[in-house]
Amino acid sequence: MAARIFCIANQKGGVGKTTTTVNLAAGLAQIGRKVLVVDLDPQGNATMGSGVDKRALETSVYDVLLESATLAEAMRPSPQGGYDVLGANRELAGAEVELVELERRERRLRGALADAPYDFVLVDCPPSLSLLTLNGLCAAHGVIVPMQCEYFALEGLSDLVNTIKQVHANLNRDLEIIGLLRVMFDPRITLQQQVSEQLKAHFGDKVFETVIPRNVRLAEAPSYGLPGVVFDPASKGAQAFVDFAREMAARLGRPAPQPETSPP
Repeated sequence: MAARIFCIANQKGGVGKTTTTVNLAAGLAQIGRKVLVVDLDPQGNATMGSGVDKRALETSVYDVLLESATLAEAMRPSPQGGYDVLGANRELAGAEVELVELERRERRLRGALADAPYDFVLVDCPPSLSLLTLNGLCAAHGVIVPMQCEYFALEGLSDLVNTIKQVHANLNRDLEIIGLLRVMFDPRITLQQQVSEQLKAHFGDKVFETVIPRNVRLAEAPSYGLPGVVFDPASKGAQAFVDFAREMAARLGRPAPQPETSPP
């Protein structure tokens, strides 16, 4: 079965895209899925947050986009995450300029992932709508949108929805919004509850049931080069991401295997 490819995208910065990418990857790995994380952000946060040193990468997503290396050559295993990483570093910033003059410039990633031997590929996109983000959107079957339940988040969401519509119409007919994930959620804040209700009223079942709470342990995990799901599996944030992984797999027709129960 071909890999299902998803962009984790939001044109607003600081909404937890990278946290969502690495923890969803670790959660899917925990329930028995084979997962690849593609880091399309030159800052390389998803790479470092997966325990892969971006400074030591001999080949990266940059080489794959320029077709000087294959996915198999550039991929690295996350030491403790249970998934693979196509890492990024500062070199990737130069790819923007170099890609402009190349053929199929927005479809390079799609070609590289065509026969990727994974159940899920998660693409961590930069916050801007750049050629890198466009490569992610052209390769993907769908978009997962992590968002905080705040007023300005709704404004940014309408921009993203318009972008996805344009890419769908002109470049990738497979592309759709898979779902909106409420992150850094604090139920004690009335505004967040109100925005959450607005989202559900407007987008219906496109809003994932799972809600990721605001959680200190998730925020601490990247400094140890670990997804929060591995760093502190008992934390509320980690448990929420494993629940989200199960919901994702079930929604896409690839439910997690049920734990075996001994006969009574």
